[in-house]
Amino acid sequence: MLTIQIISNDEIKMSNPKNNQNISKQNELDLSLKNKQKVSPKSNQNLVVKSNRLNEALQTLSLPELRIIQLGIVDARETGTGLHTDKPLRIDGKRYSEIFNTTLQNGYILMKQAEETLFNRRFSFINKEGNIVKSRWIQQIEYLDNQGAINICFTKAVVEAITRIDGFEDFFTQYYLEQTAQLKSVYSVRLYELLVQWKVAGKTKLFEVQTFRSQMGVEDSEYKILADFKKRVLMPSIKEINDKTDLLVDFQQQKKGRTVIGFKFSVELKERPLANSANIKTVNHCVSEQSSKKNHPSWVVKGLTDSQINKIAIYAEEFTTANSKFMSSNFRGGYKELIDSWRPMLKDPEKVNGFQKIQELELPLLFFLMTI
Repeated sequence: MLTIQIISNDEIKMSNPKNNQNISKQNELDLSLKNKQKVSPKSNQNLVVKSNRLNEALQTLSLPELRIIQLGIVDARETGTGLHTDKPLRIDGKRYSEIFNTTLQNGYILMKQAEETLFNRRFSFINKEGNIVKSRWIQQIEYLDNQGAINICFTKAVVEAITRIDGFEDFFTQYYLEQTAQLKSVYSVRLYELLVQWKVAGKTKLFEVQTFRSQMGVEDSEYKILADFKKRVLMPSIKEINDKTDLLVDFQQQKKGRTVIGFKFSVELKERPLANSANIKTVNHCVSEQSSKKNHPSWVVKGLTDSQINKIAIYAEEFTTANSKFMSSNFRGGYKELIDSWRPMLKDPEKVNGFQKIQELELPLLFFLMTI
């Protein structure tokens, strides 16, 4: 059996899945769920479930538009009616506002604005026969102004690709809506959706650069330079996912010669919070006492040691994002490689003071490790 992946210029690349252990492992796990698992509706409240084909579709949606799709998927299943091309699905402004933490009035306004543009949005995906399919998301909208709600009808392609929880008709992606509700960037939501299906396998397939840009919803005219794409889209999204969701993710660039051809990601579920609120208060108190004893930390005078740099590297995404001004436009690599390239400057007492977040990341980590 062959799998098909879109690459640049609409070229289709075919590969044998036996050569990709991560894909095989994930598909086996999906198939196990498909054959064995029956989940009660109560235990799956606000669970977003859709086929991997739809999840990996090439699309350009705004954050409110994507949230409409999410709510449609959730509500269609939780009401027990499912999705139908000829039966409207009601989405309430009150529900939107409660899930995504906004006012009732603002929720309805955002929904209306999203639907006006979503009606004209298109996406493309690879069907079971290996053909490229292009489709709209919705085919009909009805505004219920006096009820603060809207009725929508999804297109045939969407209806067929959204897996009902009791159907398991295809390999699927699932996650709880609460995990993405607090994300402020549509890029973060899309990256979470693309990566969460690999949470059990632990590692992803190769995301080819041009395809990945389209899956993330980046227009062809945006962030054409790879360094800009990483700085404005990829790295902030990884940071927000790591800060606000149940996943911890990182990436590595894949090269062919000197050219970056794509990205592979590591994905794992957080076993427990890095520090709860009580620990944070304890850490901050310790830092305050430490700061009061010394006017200047030793690194300000002597520069950071290798040990201190390695501690900061645990928070690589946060540190590199805060200091992106030091990243060369020609840099090609992941977080760890970037910090290693900065190591000489971090050890130089005349240059280290130009970096941000050192005090916040190096000292709190030290005290936190002492308390666990």
